[in-house]
Amino acid sequence: QVQLGESGGGLVQAGGSLRLSCAFSGSSVGAYAMGWFRQVPGEEREFVAAVNWSGENTYYADSVKGRFTISRDNAKNMVYLQMNSLKPEDTAVYYCAADGRMSKLLLNDEPIKFWGQGTQVTVSS
Repeated sequence: QVQLGESGGGLVQAGGSLRLSCAFSGSSVGAYAMGWFRQVPGEEREFVAAVNWSGENTYYADSVKGRFTISRDNAKNMVYLQMNSLKPEDTAVYYCAADGRMSKLLLNDEPIKFWGQGTQVTVSS
């Protein structure tokens, strides 16, 4: 059974950095496109970034482009989100997601196959 587990969230001041990690277990992460999403209570889930199976192609929401970097290490079954120049509006629960189809992630198109439990990121002003 595939499981995703996020870590690395926390409280950081505006302008600071955090690195989120997503551990993938139960299968080979190389078979899936991987993505990060975020959600603020009372709001809809928002696409943040995605990476294809090989790591060669990455995609970002306009709101994070140039500040966030998604990467993956298939040998370690890990996916990462490096977040720099954080802003208070980046505050949210961040979720790792996996699907065999990149389009599902890019379009935030449920059902997306696998989700992690989320990790809180709070950016103070």
